[in-house]
Amino acid sequence: MRKKGFLLTLVLLLALATALAGCGARETAAPNQSQPATTDGGSGNAGGDKTLVFGRGSDAVGLDPANVTDGESIRVTHQIFDTLVQYNEEDTTVKPALATEWNVSEDGKVWTFKLREGVKFHDGTDFNADAVVFNFQRWMDKNHPYHHGDFEYYGYMFGGFPGIIQKVEKTGPYEVKITLKEPNAPFLQTLAMPAFAIASPAAIKKYGKDFFKNPVGTGPFIFKEWKKDDRIVLERNDNYWGEKAKIKTLIFRVIPDNAARFLELQAGTIDIMDGLNPEDVPNVKNNPDLQLILRPSMNVGYLAMNMDKKPFDNPKVRQAINHAINKQALIDAFYGGLAKPAKNPLPPTLWGYNDEIQDYEYNPEKAKALLAEAGYPNGFKTTLWAMPNPRPYMPQPQQIAQAIAADLAKVGIEAKIVSYEWGTYLEKTKNGEHDMALLGWTGDNGDPDNFLYVLLDKDNAVKGSAGNISFYRSDELHALLIQAQRETDQKKREELYKKAQEIIHRDAPWVPLAHATPPLAARAYVKNYVPHPTGSEPLNKVDVQK
Repeated sequence: MRKKGFLLTLVLLLALATALAGCGARETAAPNQSQPATTDGGSGNAGGDKTLVFGRGSDAVGLDPANVTDGESIRVTHQIFDTLVQYNEEDTTVKPALATEWNVSEDGKVWTFKLREGVKFHDGTDFNADAVVFNFQRWMDKNHPYHHGDFEYYGYMFGGFPGIIQKVEKTGPYEVKITLKEPNAPFLQTLAMPAFAIASPAAIKKYGKDFFKNPVGTGPFIFKEWKKDDRIVLERNDNYWGEKAKIKTLIFRVIPDNAARFLELQAGTIDIMDGLNPEDVPNVKNNPDLQLILRPSMNVGYLAMNMDKKPFDNPKVRQAINHAINKQALIDAFYGGLAKPAKNPLPPTLWGYNDEIQDYEYNPEKAKALLAEAGYPNGFKTTLWAMPNPRPYMPQPQQIAQAIAADLAKVGIEAKIVSYEWGTYLEKTKNGEHDMALLGWTGDNGDPDNFLYVLLDKDNAVKGSAGNISFYRSDELHALLIQAQRETDQKKREELYKKAQEIIHRDAPWVPLAHATPPLAARAYVKNYVPHPTGSEPLNKVDVQK
């Protein structure tokens, strides 16, 4: 017997989540109801030898989807692997993928998934219940022989290892049952994240710690080659269970400089690029051979202050820095109008956003007064870390860091700018080696939990794997966020997240900087590219029509 109230609430919760995610949601699959099986494949589009070259600012860190958190890696793994469920083309509504149907128990703790039959991994082995169980056990059990790496996303989303997942069982050749310790409102949407893609157990066993550079999934493209800091080459999977790719070869090229990448696009040596400099947007619009593509905004760029280090353990110092930075000037200078100033960690397009929060206004004199009250009347010296390459939420991080350093200098804070190669930058910030650091986040599943719990809860302030790189640890905030995860009433969840944003604003572990609308540019002959708000999308439907 189902608890109808719970189920109805959960349906409404997910529907509202996607509708308010700024993604143009149109409908929501009800996670508690059986979903119809779809094949969505065999379109007959395979064939030909077309190539699509995607230019980007940085290389992937790794290609094991369970072991990466950066967008450049996820963009590639998204093409090689499938998840049990997946998002709709334009929003975070969930639909079938490797799972064709699912049910949830009356108490919201037991999820049963029926799996798609006849699917093969790229190495020719079978996708089935054994493969799903193997992947979950590898993720959740730190003592599993193939738990090589940090598996950050698993810890972020499920509360550690094993976290809220109590057990995963095979209940038939093509059926699995996942038992949770407690209800988890965003659970189904979380399973659609690329981090929870199902990999070939045989390949994981074959390659061991090197699986990250020998990825094998069931997705529309097969991994062929990776020349570090140069290119990754994928080829169409002609046996794909879903809609087969319209292009035969997909190449991701690394071109670190935005302007150089744009020159290559204009020359036709690449077909599409991200990290477009905002000042080049008019040039794209005025060129009939090019097209501008705007990704729906679901992100935040921020400055994190490491509260494990002095003087950032002092809230007056953090509040002073919030008053010292002129966000609007940053947006005017470096975002080309394609961003809004941020006052919360949540983007305003996401449900649960607290618009009642009054931002710290730009006020250098107030900043100086707060620094004096904190015991720093003459300011102090520190470091400001900046990413080496453009990110969707921060198109020109080095220039933005210079502008922030200039703002800080006006109130007596001397900030030396520090940068590292992208993978090293991520590792060092996760280790808490920085004083202040620029970073950002693009939402993964359309739920506030994916921003607030991952980025600011004390559970994720663990050195070495931190999503919370301000190392902000608030018991008051933690209690609210855990309550929100377990709560199934949409309105109650909204209120909990609004209260959480009040606490975060008061404690000021960050300076929230901007919510960007990331621009991409492509040759006009690139067709059917639909940018997803989560920051990456499968490219099997994209065509090249020269």
